[in-house]
Amino acid sequence: MAAAAAAAVGGPQPPQPELPAAGLALDKAATAAHLKAALSRPDNRAGAEELQALLERVLSAERPLAAAADGEEAGGGGGGPGAAEEEALEWCKCLLAGGGGYEEFCAAVRAYDPAALCGLVWTANFVAYRCRTCGISPCMSLCAECFHQGDHTGHDFNMFRSQAGGACDCGDSNVMRESGFCRRHQIKSSSNIPCVPKDLLMMSEFVLPRFIFCLIQYLREGYNEPAADVPSEKDLSKVLQLLEPQISFLEDLTKMGGAMRSVLTQVLTNQQNYKDLTSGLGENTCAKKSHEKYLIALKSSGLTYPEDKLVYGIQEPSAGTSTLAVQGFAGATGTLGQLDSSDEEDQDGSQGLGKRKRVKLSSSTKDQSIMDVLKHKSFLEELLFWTIKYEFPQKMVTFLLNMLPDQEYKVAFTKTFVQHYAFIMKTLKKSHESDTMSNRIVHISVQLFSNEELARQVTEECQLLDIMVTVLLYMMESCLIKSELQDEENSLHVVVNCGEALLKNNTYWPLVSDFINILSHQSVAKKFLEDHGLLVTWMNFVSFFQGMNLNKRELNEHVEFESQTYYAAFAAELEACAQPMWGLLSHCKVRETQEYTRNVVRYCLEALQDWFDAINFVDEPAPNQVTFHLPLHRYYAMFLSKAVKCQELDLDSVLPDQEMLMKLMIHPLQIQASLAEIHSNMWVRNGLQIKGQAMTYVQSHFCNSMIDPDIYLLQVCASRLDPDYFISSVFERFKVVDLLTMASQHQNTVLDAEHERSMLEGALTFLVILLSLRLHLGMSDDEILRAEMVAQLCMNDRTHSSLIHHIPENPNPKSGIIPGSYSFESVLSAVADFKAPVFEPGGSMQQGMYTPKAEVWDQEFDPVMVILRTVYRRDVQSAMDRYTAFLKQNGKFPGNPWPPYKKRTPLHPSYKGLMRLLHCKTLHIVLFTLLYKILMDHQNLSEHVLCMVLYLIELGLENSADEEADEEASVCGPERCHDSWFPGSNLVANMRHFINYVRVRVPETAPEVKRDSPASTSSDSLGSLQSSRRPKVLQRENSGTAQVFSLVAERRKKFQEIINRSSNEANQVVRPKTSSKWSAPGSAPQLTTAILEIKESILSLLIKLHHKLSGKQNSYYPPWLDDIEILIQPEIPKYSHGDGITAVERILLKAALQSRMNKRIIEEICRKVTPPVPPRKVTAAEKKTLDKEERRQKARERQQKLLAEFASRQKSFMETAMDVERFFFSDSPENDIPMEITTAEPQVSEAVYDCVICGQSGPSSEDRPTGLVVLLQASSVLGQCRDNTEPKKLPITEEEQIYPWDTCAAVHDVRLSLLQRYFKDSSCLLAVSIGWEGGVYVQTCGHTLHIDCHKSYMESLRNDQVLQGFSVDKGEFTCPLCRQFANSVLPCYPGSNMENNLWQRPSNKSLQDLIKEVEELQGRPGAFPVSFSSETNLSKEMESVMKDIKNTTQKKYRDYSKTPGSPDNDFLFMYSVARTNLELELIHRGGNLCSGGASTAGKRSCLNQLFHVLALHMRLYSIDSDFNPWRKLTQLEEMNSQLGNEEQQPEVPILYHDVTSLLLIQILMMPQPLRKDHFTCIVKVLFALLYTQALVALSVKCNEEDRSAWKHTGALKKNTCDAEKSYKVLLSFVISELSKGKLYHEEGAQECAMVSPIAWSSESMEKYLQDFCLPFLRITSLLQHHLFGEDLPSCQEEEEFSVLSSCLGLLPTFYQTEHPFISASCLDWPVPAFDIIAQWCSEINSFTERHAEQGKALLIQESRWKLPHLLQLPENYNTIFQYYHRKTCSVCTKVPKDPAVCLVCGTFVCLKGLCCKQQSYCECVLHSQNCGAGTGIFLLVNASVIIIIRGHRFCLWGSVYLDAHGEEDRDLRRGKPLYICKERYKVLEQQWISHTFDHINKRWGPHYNGL
Repeated sequence: MAAAAAAAVGGPQPPQPELPAAGLALDKAATAAHLKAALSRPDNRAGAEELQALLERVLSAERPLAAAADGEEAGGGGGGPGAAEEEALEWCKCLLAGGGGYEEFCAAVRAYDPAALCGLVWTANFVAYRCRTCGISPCMSLCAECFHQGDHTGHDFNMFRSQAGGACDCGDSNVMRESGFCRRHQIKSSSNIPCVPKDLLMMSEFVLPRFIFCLIQYLREGYNEPAADVPSEKDLSKVLQLLEPQISFLEDLTKMGGAMRSVLTQVLTNQQNYKDLTSGLGENTCAKKSHEKYLIALKSSGLTYPEDKLVYGIQEPSAGTSTLAVQGFAGATGTLGQLDSSDEEDQDGSQGLGKRKRVKLSSSTKDQSIMDVLKHKSFLEELLFWTIKYEFPQKMVTFLLNMLPDQEYKVAFTKTFVQHYAFIMKTLKKSHESDTMSNRIVHISVQLFSNEELARQVTEECQLLDIMVTVLLYMMESCLIKSELQDEENSLHVVVNCGEALLKNNTYWPLVSDFINILSHQSVAKKFLEDHGLLVTWMNFVSFFQGMNLNKRELNEHVEFESQTYYAAFAAELEACAQPMWGLLSHCKVRETQEYTRNVVRYCLEALQDWFDAINFVDEPAPNQVTFHLPLHRYYAMFLSKAVKCQELDLDSVLPDQEMLMKLMIHPLQIQASLAEIHSNMWVRNGLQIKGQAMTYVQSHFCNSMIDPDIYLLQVCASRLDPDYFISSVFERFKVVDLLTMASQHQNTVLDAEHERSMLEGALTFLVILLSLRLHLGMSDDEILRAEMVAQLCMNDRTHSSLIHHIPENPNPKSGIIPGSYSFESVLSAVADFKAPVFEPGGSMQQGMYTPKAEVWDQEFDPVMVILRTVYRRDVQSAMDRYTAFLKQNGKFPGNPWPPYKKRTPLHPSYKGLMRLLHCKTLHIVLFTLLYKILMDHQNLSEHVLCMVLYLIELGLENSADEEADEEASVCGPERCHDSWFPGSNLVANMRHFINYVRVRVPETAPEVKRDSPASTSSDSLGSLQSSRRPKVLQRENSGTAQVFSLVAERRKKFQEIINRSSNEANQVVRPKTSSKWSAPGSAPQLTTAILEIKESILSLLIKLHHKLSGKQNSYYPPWLDDIEILIQPEIPKYSHGDGITAVERILLKAALQSRMNKRIIEEICRKVTPPVPPRKVTAAEKKTLDKEERRQKARERQQKLLAEFASRQKSFMETAMDVERFFFSDSPENDIPMEITTAEPQVSEAVYDCVICGQSGPSSEDRPTGLVVLLQASSVLGQCRDNTEPKKLPITEEEQIYPWDTCAAVHDVRLSLLQRYFKDSSCLLAVSIGWEGGVYVQTCGHTLHIDCHKSYMESLRNDQVLQGFSVDKGEFTCPLCRQFANSVLPCYPGSNMENNLWQRPSNKSLQDLIKEVEELQGRPGAFPVSFSSETNLSKEMESVMKDIKNTTQKKYRDYSKTPGSPDNDFLFMYSVARTNLELELIHRGGNLCSGGASTAGKRSCLNQLFHVLALHMRLYSIDSDFNPWRKLTQLEEMNSQLGNEEQQPEVPILYHDVTSLLLIQILMMPQPLRKDHFTCIVKVLFALLYTQALVALSVKCNEEDRSAWKHTGALKKNTCDAEKSYKVLLSFVISELSKGKLYHEEGAQECAMVSPIAWSSESMEKYLQDFCLPFLRITSLLQHHLFGEDLPSCQEEEEFSVLSSCLGLLPTFYQTEHPFISASCLDWPVPAFDIIAQWCSEINSFTERHAEQGKALLIQESRWKLPHLLQLPENYNTIFQYYHRKTCSVCTKVPKDPAVCLVCGTFVCLKGLCCKQQSYCECVLHSQNCGAGTGIFLLVNASVIIIIRGHRFCLWGSVYLDAHGEEDRDLRRGKPLYICKERYKVLEQQWISHTFDHINKRWGPHYNGL
């Protein structure tokens, strides 16, 4: 079939007879059907030709271009498809379907899809999954659908956001294990899919070649070579836009499944088709023109088309040869000339360098043709060419990738991709959008190269490795500069320039990542390691990075511009050198691979030798230079390590000669010394970046590719070189040679005095690390992992993810140690305990942490490892502090311990030589000198130095060779003269060797010189020497010595010897001679030689040190004299932890154990009872310093005492004041001291307040009022109460929705609007409360201040610019004492407690009298102690705070009246503020008052002050006495009053009034302070009304029969004595009264259904009545508690009603509790009950005449609201994520970038979404105002984090979803499964309900309405 198609397309066609015009107009479907029939015949020549002609005409590229012809003239070219294109597409669809419907055709083709692979292609930002358990390749990924359809329970998987795009691997067994396939792709379905019928796809085989050719023509036409090397991206994107429909059409075809893909593969790879259609021969001018454009494009890309002789000129013959002649190369302008010409000039203008660069390259490049010969043989190849040319448009990439499930295509495409690899690199380098382009390249390459089989095939058939290495080499070529390392003038070495865009922007990344990817396949890596040519080229590549980013130390002034190139340098070494290295190493694991290692090591050494030659290196590194980049050294080191560890290679067989080893060690050692210099601040003039480099070098991602190989290489060198040479080199590199003198003063020619100490510490620490680190010297992988983990955990407790982050993983993913793998988890559980996430009361949330087990601290804490791994020096201190704390806690050691000495794992035999360092005289001299200096208190020595010295001695004792046998014999011999220090090189023996005299060189001014020689000879001990050191002042000066010069001399001499002699003699030890008279160059001339008498050995120095450290004479007593056991079993726990004294004892014990002689000598020294430090005369100067010390000590103690006192004060303050944190649900009454504000104490004094600013105490007066610090905030928490206890669930499907109909706020809104429809507005506004939404909540921290002090405090805040987090202009501030957030001050009402007591005395007046008094008092306008006429400060403040309260909430939450701005509105708002605060306090107490007590909320409550402010303002609005509800409550009216106002709306009937609102109105209308009996009177009157309302509601609730029954039973008892206190009588009366109206009528059948069919018993009726009245009683009791300071009694829930009513004085005192409690007994009617009830009922009746339905609805009030809750969240975060992250925004119907969900009401919002912005407010801010009156709690779906918006500020709260290790995953970076943490959610809800977000969360910032 394909052949027929080819024939049909083939050859220049004979001119076709024109189809008649009607033919065009013919129905497309008919034509298609006709053609299909014609083609189905056996002889289909005619049909083929006819189709050909049709396609020619329909798809001709001429027509659209003709329209754009004028554009062509102007060079615009890009004639893209126009309207004709739509037509053409329609034609194609019709033809493919062969006359049928296109949709049906698609469906038919899909039926034949053997869907074995998923292959879904995605672009950047798509959410995909990776399962390490199922993956074979580390790059494996799955789409969400396949992942959820497969079974991955218990696997190690994570979700991730794709960076570059990718494709789903489900079904591909090369990349993942079959067990992980999803249900769809598990079936190997090729067997049961029927064969594709021949005619189904026949048309496609004819049509598609033309279609694709047409597309290619457009791409050719559209492309114009950019004029000045600036691709005109606009033009390109325009062409692509026009081609969008075509490419989408192809993409849709690929989605039809396997059958269509195989047709497409045929078309794309068929070379004949391509040749025929595109050769540009034949008469067709259009095709010719297009072919020319194609050739031009090729040429301008620096590529050649092999047939095109003219272009290629001289290069033709050498195209196939392996290397080019140098001349040919230089002359080949046609090759790289064009590409690189632009790069050439901007090097540094030195043409010579450019030439050399080229020459160097040509000799190593394998094959020039790789770079610039391209020949296209099929559509696929040219399509890819244009894809690259157009810089990888997303649509094209997706189309090419969608085809990959077709195996044949995959191979063809991979080969094509490799063929274009060099071209891709060139395009990438030129691109301006290199980031996007890199991502797209990797998107493709990762799909191709992750497959081992394919990678191997391409490597064998297309030289993939050669191509990659060459392309990388070429790429780096363009940015080389001359290296300035070592010899600046003559250096021949070139390095990459890290400042170039190529490195700075990481442009090389895609190519390197491909290279790493293919090296992960064993078959490919082996090819690489076997190919010597490739290895040479690769080492050449690596050497470009050797010594890059050189740092030169600034010695004079600070560097002007700190370059940040070091980021680029470290990234480049890690990615381009280290990662390929790890890839190769992972294949060198077994013995059989020895050959590979030998190859690498060999070429590595060659490259290193070339490098040393190129930089002219002899033996001394250039001073003040350091580069951190030595990739060649590191390759060498890592392959050595691998060879010994895994391949059992003999180390010496791969080591070079001694001279090379000496060179090798220099640069890594230079880095170690420079690290010490940087930490000693010697590089401070180079700026911060040099510190950055030092930190990056040891940082966890880099350390195992940088510092670890360096140290290992130094260990190898040390183990093979002469130890004396090595040690002296170290001290010389660290510049501390001059310090190592016995003299008390010296001169250091290379180091400033202030750096000496830290450099000496650095040198010793380095030696300790060098000698104790075993990472590459014999530790197994698990031991390494364990050591790393312990080191990290000792520094700090860590979360699981930060452990994974900090532990250096092997950068190559296939290495086996993957964090999260089995070994990681098992080691972790062995060394650490998990601390579950906890909540501190302050709201700061801890994550789940791992902390070291006790035995780890005890036995495994390794300070050396910690020092090696710390990026910040403070971490070492942190580890030591934690260690100290552990020892104290476990009673192991009370003082300040020294770092413990840890036993090391045994050395691998190959590295035994390393221990010779510990047994060389040079080191012993240094140790002896340092011990002596420390004992003599020379300057510049620290405890750290002593610690390291002892550590080295101990290491030496642990690793000593057993030479005890002949130790006695070796004493004699000619070497006993005093200038040779030690007889042998064994530390054990040298420790006891006494040194009598030392010749030193000192400055003439030194104290040693002042002595005449007789004194020196006679002096027998150290005493005379010390007493002679009179001039104490000189101690601080510097000078130098003879013995040290010997060190330097020794090193030089050794070096010469080794170079001159043959290496076998080099191992003979040459003794350092102290007397050698070398002088350091440039040293100060006035040195003189002095001889010091010492007479000490290391042992005696140690014992004296023990005395010195302990501060006692003869403190050391050999322990074995008492307990001989010690020598037999030396491992004694008492010595394992402790300070210096312990360390000295441990060392002496070990020394005694190692030799009998040492033991004897120690005993002798101890017997001599030498005074530890000679008693020297204290001079005046010393006395001064001693006094100073003492004074300091005392000062320190005083300071400690003060601090302790301060701390205890602070603590008690915290306890009394700061208990926001004690959550409000505490059950026990608080016993804390009540705040000063409570005015309850019956004292006669005035209330006294402390001002926290000026500190004065005093009463609040009218002219200098005091105020409470308060925070006013609008709150809608109350409005969120619902009537059921179960919180609503967050919707996670389309069906679940939350409707706010049943919230408290909605119900109250409906009620108010109902009232306003039928009744007079002003009366409605008195009948309800508002503030359920947007009510103002007032809270205080309880601190007071003078209002004038506060004003000046605010001024100072305003002038202080560094404020963050709050806005002073809005009146915000923090309390000056406790720093709690606040925004206003509430004035305290002046008044003495005295009157309070008077008011509280109970009076014996009757209820009737009290009622009259209340009425009179309410009628007195403004009867208030503060008269407004005098405008005092107090009244001004009261007004201003009232303004603040009003401005706290939005206008819509204040104005409910129909006439805007009416005073009734303010009146309503004011008493509602009181209501809001009371209701919220009730909620904070858990919704009832059972717990009683003055709970925390009460203690810091400001209701009393708030009431005064509100009352003052309420009394300005006197209610017209006719309308005062008090009248209606307490008097019977004449019945005719109602008739007068028929024409206007009536008043609200009293039974519709909200009783709690009435209470607040009545109380706030009274003059303050209120008398207790008046209060009780008001409560009694209102309770009667409330009870009546309860009865009415009950009567409406029950059905007709119940009603009539009750009516009768009650009527019988009406005349009994306590009829007014029997609910049955009252109920029957209410029913009979209301029956007169229409309230009970119209009860149809449906009504009965609504009413609950409960049979009402007397108990259930009683309960209903009590529940109806309880909310009122609770609020009233709270009010009484605040106004009169009476405590609330606690009680059981069932007795709450009776307790509260007796507390309020409703229950008569004689009431007995024997018989069951009846609520009606609380009633106390002001007027005869039946009369007043009749009057109230008549109002209802007159209303229900007209509106029975509404009348009834208004009577049934729902008063039992449950506590507010946030929405209930699902257990697993994935449920939320999967639903919401793809959900579209309701406004713009796009998927938002940052979706968020409101946790209060479940609304879906766009965070920062511009689409939903309204008047500059983004959606979240807007929603927070509508839903929470300014408080919003949002869950950010893509980040799993909760964000809080509070007014104009916002903060990140944290996450309530944690992973299995108890930590958050912000931004879902790790993508592990997350589960709800109920405790955290509880805390969040608690902060929302208690309005404490502002106090508890600290990090607030302004959101500028942009969220």
